[in-house]
Order: sequence, then C-alpha cells, then structure tokens
Amino acid sequence: MNIETAKQSLDKVIDKARVHLYKPIQIAEILHRDRTEKNITLSELSTYRTQSKKWRDIICIQFLGRTSTSSARYQDDVFNDNAVPPAILAVLGEENRNSNGIVEAYIYRKFLQRFSQMTTGLDYCITHDKTDFQLNDFLDLFWHEAGLRRSIDKVYEIIVYALFSTLVEVLEVSVEVSMNPEKIDLLKEFEDFAQRVIQLTPDQMAIKLKARINRVGVTNAADRGLDMWANFGLAIQIKHLSLTEELAQNIVSSVSADKIVIVCKDTEQKIIVSLLNQMGWKSKIQSIVTETDLLRWYEKALRGQFSQLCGDKILKKLSDEIQVEFPTTDKKEFLQFIQKRGYDELINNRWL
Repeated sequence: MNIETAKQSLDKVIDKARVHLYKPIQIAEILHRDRTEKNITLSELSTYRTQSKKWRDIICIQFLGRTSTSSARYQDDVFNDNAVPPAILAVLGEENRNSNGIVEAYIYRKFLQRFSQMTTGLDYCITHDKTDFQLNDFLDLFWHEAGLRRSIDKVYEIIVYALFSTLVEVLEVSVEVSMNPEKIDLLKEFEDFAQRVIQLTPDQMAIKLKARINRVGVTNAADRGLDMWANFGLAIQIKHLSLTEELAQNIVSSVSADKIVIVCKDTEQKIIVSLLNQMGWKSKIQSIVTETDLLRWYEKALRGQFSQLCGDKILKKLSDEIQVEFPTTDKKEFLQFIQKRGYDELINNRWL
C-alpha cells in the first residue's frame, strides 16, 4: 500500500460524503490524535473506533452545531475495506506525521470548500424574490457542483416542503378529530387518557385543528423511509434518484400511513408505477408528483394570480430550511481553527 493509493481511498470517502463531511472529519481527528497525543495505534481499530466519534463530534458541534444522527453501524462503515480501513489509515498517518498534519489540513480544506459551495444555494434564495426566483436555476446550482450533488435529495425535500406546507397553510385547510358519541361511557372510563392524548373530553367530543405538513427532520444518509408527514394521514416520500425494487419496497414497508405521495423525476414515474403494481402496493400510493409538477406549481405560486399570498412565504420557508439543514460555518472562526493547528503553513503538491 502506497500513499497514492491511500489518498485515492480518502478522496473517495470525501467525494461520497454529504455536505457535512462527518466521516472525513472523523478521519482527520483520528490522524490528529495519532500525531499529537500518540495514544492510539492506527493499525488497531479498537484503539479509536468508538472514541473517534467523540473527537469528531467536538468539531462538528463547533462548526456545524450538530452531530451525525446515522446509526452506529452506518458510521462505522468509514472503516470498511472499501473506505478507509486501518491499513490505509496507517499509511495516511505516517504521511501525516512526517508532514506536520498535511492530511488533516487537506481534509479541512475540503470541508471549507464544500461549505463555501453550499452558501451559493442560500445566497440565491436571499438575493432573489418571487419575481425572479427560478426553481430550475436553483436546482442547477446543486447538480453542477460535484460536492453538493450528494445532498440533492435533501434539497428536493426542502423544495417540496416549502411548497406543500405553504399551500396547505394559505388554503386554510383544517382537520377535525371527533369520536363516536355512542362511546361516551368508554371515554369517561379513559377520560384522563383522552384529554391528555387526543384532547377530547365528555364535554368536547370533537376538535378542529389546522392542517400541517412537517418534515421528519435532519435525517441520516442511509434513510430510505419517511421524509414528511401530515396531520391528516398523509406521508410524503421524496425520490429523485433511480428507484430499484428494493428501494420501492422500503418506501412502502417502512411507512405505516394509509396514503403515500411520492415525489420523483419525470423519467422515474413509469418505473415506480410498474414496480408498485408488481408488488401489489399501488393502493397505498395516493399520487405521484413529478418534477414537472413542481416547476409548474412553483411558477404559479411565485408569479401567478395568488403570488402575493404564496410567493414570499414559500421563499422564506425555503431559505429557513436550507439554513437548518445546511448550517453555515463561521468562516472567521474556522480560519482561526486552521491557524491554531498550523494547517495554513503547510504546503505539499500532493495535497493541494
């Protein structure tokens, strides 16, 4: 194993990483601990496998305000043979020690580059209003940046959420929760449960709620399940990439809602319908929304007859969710971190 091969393995992990770069940061902190504390052995995974998550999280909390929510198994994939196993880490570690942290510096430069790219999408939302915001142009910002393409699924999710939740809100949709009056004795028996959980009482056996669509939240990279849910019994799954039979099965089997809306690219619609028919699951699918639908609805919402009602709300939700999903790193603070560790003084042609 030579350093060029080891670097190729590291680059593969960086290229596959989503914008937060959790796994590359974990590698950087393992190498940093090996170089400065000298209390781990890179060829022995047990000396850093668990602890390195804590070292990574210290950095992530400082610059991202969050840590990885992926399963422990998914996080440990970074040490698999097709990623950066101990043998490769040992080669990287030798290079890193001999060059005063050059591999660490390389990873953190990639981190800064990725977040500099990410601000492009947020800047587009901030500098455009409902008169000139173009959904196609916004999506192209992510498709054309290799470092951001891995996060395009989250971008689609945010786009769908901003539109769907705004339209449900401005339509003033409401949901009624009621019970069978003939079950009044049962309600009285479980009155404390009904009041605390369902908010029904013997004196109030029906309530009206505002309809809402909610994002599940910042999810892990391996998620194949629910993306959004509504308090009126609807689940929404976003699929922008090719759908295999296995992924189709995961969509339906992992979501317990009676009705599911799938949002996908136009080219995937027929494939999805065919797969769902084969599996006998089409009845669970309420509808399939394509990218063409999204483009048309965004155009109406931003510049149509009711743009004054919808446009600003959609763009506000869009920019807010991007900031939540992809928090902007304080560049000044990050550069201070780089200088404190001495990364700014390192120059090596292999690691430019």
